Amino acid sequence: MTEAAAPRNAPVRLHRDNVAVVIPALNEALRIREVVSGALAQCALVIVVDDGSDDGTAERIADLPAVLLRHPQRQGKGASLRDGFAEALRRGAAAVATMDGDGQHAAEDIARLIDSGNRHPGHIVIGARLRKRAAQPTYRRLANDFADWGVAWGTGYQVADSQSGQRLYPADVAALEQVPGEDFVFEAQILMSAAQRLGTRCVSVPIESRYNVEGEQAYRASHFKPLRDFSRITAHIVLQCLRRGRVAQVYRSIRAHPPLIDDPSGEFAAQPARKAPVAPR
Repeated sequence: MTEAAAPRNAPVRLHRDNVAVVIPALNEALRIREVVSGALAQCALVIVVDDGSDDGTAERIADLPAVLLRHPQRQGKGASLRDGFAEALRRGAAAVATMDGDGQHAAEDIARLIDSGNRHPGHIVIGARLRKRAAQPTYRRLANDFADWGVAWGTGYQVADSQSGQRLYPADVAALEQVPGEDFVFEAQILMSAAQRLGTRCVSVPIESRYNVEGEQAYRASHFKPLRDFSRITAHIVLQCLRRGRVAQVYRSIRAHPPLIDDPSGEFAAQPARKAPVAPR
């Protein structure tokens, strides 16, 4: 059945020509050309948002057939994503995939996110760094686990790798307005806003962890600062929880909804779901 002949309420099937890729970029001259070229091989529409870079990021991709939006000065990752979402929707995208400009996300995984989006219509799809987790620095792995538990208090369900920047957003989520939070807080908040306002859930697709190894610098140093940014995210979530109340009800919901893993290979889907900690009496 073609999209034109599909029932009115049937979900639109996602593919390379109706999914836009948004890449926020701040001083990514080292890998941005490789990242954009890889994304263009997966989707026809690639939007790069240059967030006030001063290292020639924009010049590195000037000859590539990508849409380039430029901030005259740094506005933060949240603003870059908002502007990228707006441009993608203006151009008719049915969903928006995101990936960072530093090369730590494999463009080939975009197709896997799109496939998962078709298996789970209406879900936010997260590229969860579950494979080769030993390559992930211990402090980052522990911090990510802590953040997952924190974000669950805003969504009402558990999320595998809530801090991953490689995601697929349905158009209605990308279109959400007045999503509070800047920089990396925005990526946590949009999961919570989608859950609270649209009833949207996340599904996680296992991808590889890609990090620098000792003696080799394949990627630039992360803009994410664990102590600073996790503190901001935690404070933001705690304040929301206090405002919303219903703490016991939310806790029961979290316990009842473990992470949803979409892994056709069965490597991760067959594992027992991670349980939320038991609340102190």
